[in-house]
Amino acid sequence: MTDIRKSTPLILITNDDGFDAKGIRTLTQIALQFAKVVVVAPDRPRSGQSGAITPHAPLYITELEKNDRLQSYSVNGTPTDCVKLAMHEILNEKPDLLLSGINHGSNAAISVLYSGTMGAVFEGCVQHIPSIGFSLCSHLPEADFSACDPIVEKITRLALQKTLPEGICLNINIPATEKPKGIKICKQAKGHWTEEFIKKTDENNRPAFFLSGYFQNEDPDDPATDEWALANNYVSIVPCHTDMTATASIPEIEKWLNP
Repeated sequence: MTDIRKSTPLILITNDDGFDAKGIRTLTQIALQFAKVVVVAPDRPRSGQSGAITPHAPLYITELEKNDRLQSYSVNGTPTDCVKLAMHEILNEKPDLLLSGINHGSNAAISVLYSGTMGAVFEGCVQHIPSIGFSLCSHLPEADFSACDPIVEKITRLALQKTLPEGICLNINIPATEKPKGIKICKQAKGHWTEEFIKKTDENNRPAFFLSGYFQNEDPDDPATDEWALANNYVSIVPCHTDMTATASIPEIEKWLNP
């Protein structure tokens, strides 16, 4: 296992766009201002993997870079696989912070359920690591991430100085604009994806389907939501937790079973 001593903080970084994506390179350079950094990221894009793991195929770790400040590895698995392998096979101590991203594209609203970026964050949260996901609202491979710099720097500094509440992680989305108006702490917008499948024919004349669609925002005028914040040029921060129990509904469900 990697022997990294805590003379300075230790940050674990991953993503779902792959180890060579522009977003993770940006995130790594920012994190190096504050800490020693270990990057463990998928060997290729793994978007939309949520918290998927790889139970029935071998996983391999490839060392990419190793020096006193930065160690970098790729894994032929999902973002959650990367976090698990980092904790059990690469590191010999718990990181002070886990950062995931910077994702190419928004992970606001219901997208948090599908996001590989946030799947890694939830895994970190389960392992009691303060964990934060960053996303830029642009899918362009060469998107301008400069607007992310001051936001990521500020949040990283605060996360190392202060402690996130136990069991709470952060989903941070940044508008693709030169200068956001500010930062808003938000709730997840209500909405759903309207799936559409593009039908084509493959080389064997079999029908093939490609997922498409758009997000339908059910409360576009609610200024408390992340979608409203992003639409109005604010950075959105949504505190999340892994406990999906609808506690307030327990008495109602009990009435179903015991009328």
